[in-house]
Amino acid sequence: MNVATTTHSTLLARVAGGHEPAAWNEFCERYGELIRGFAKRRGLQPADCDDIVQDVLLALTTAMTGFQYDPSKGKFRSYLKTIVIHSIFRRGKQKRGEADLSDIEEATRVASTDELVEAAWEEEWRQYHLQQAMKFVDAEFNEADRTAFRMYALEGRSANETAEALGLSLDQVYQAKSRVLKRLSHLIETQVADEG
Repeated sequence: MNVATTTHSTLLARVAGGHEPAAWNEFCERYGELIRGFAKRRGLQPADCDDIVQDVLLALTTAMTGFQYDPSKGKFRSYLKTIVIHSIFRRGKQKRGEADLSDIEEATRVASTDELVEAAWEEEWRQYHLQQAMKFVDAEFNEADRTAFRMYALEGRSANETAEALGLSLDQVYQAKSRVLKRLSHLIETQVADEG
C-alpha cells in the first residue's frame, strides 16, 4: 500500500517541476478521488466524473508548469475547486450543445458564490481528509482495532454488539475507538495545516 507521506507544498513543487512522473502519480492518487467525488455530488454520471478528473488534470498540467505555491495568495484547495467547477460547467455546456465553451467568469462566479457548491466541496474535502487519514490508520493499527472502530464509530453499532461480534471486551472496543480517533484527529489536523 502506498500511503502518501509527501507534504502538500513539496508535492506541488515537484509537480510544478514537470519532470517527475511519480509526482503526478502521487498527485492523482491524492486528489483524483476528491475530484471524482465532487463531480458525483454535482449529479454527474460515473463516466462523466472520470472525464472531469481527466479535464482537471489536463488543465493542471498546463497551469502547473513553473507554478510556485504561495499560501499568502490563497489556498490550493480553492484554486482546485475553481478548476473543478469550471470543468463541470464546461462539460454541462458541451452536453447541452452550447457554442460558448470559454465562459470562465461564470464558472468562477458559481464557484465562489453558490453556497450549495461550497458546502458540497467542503463536505467532499472533509471526506478526502478522512480517507487519507484512514490509509495511515489501516497501516498502523491491527485488524481488531480497525474493525472495532469502523463498527462502533463509523457504522453506529453499539459497543456491546461490536464487542460480541469481534470477541472483544467492552473496554477493548472503547480503547480501540479512542486510540483510532486520537490518531485520526492528529492526522487530519496535520493534513489541514500542511495545506496552508
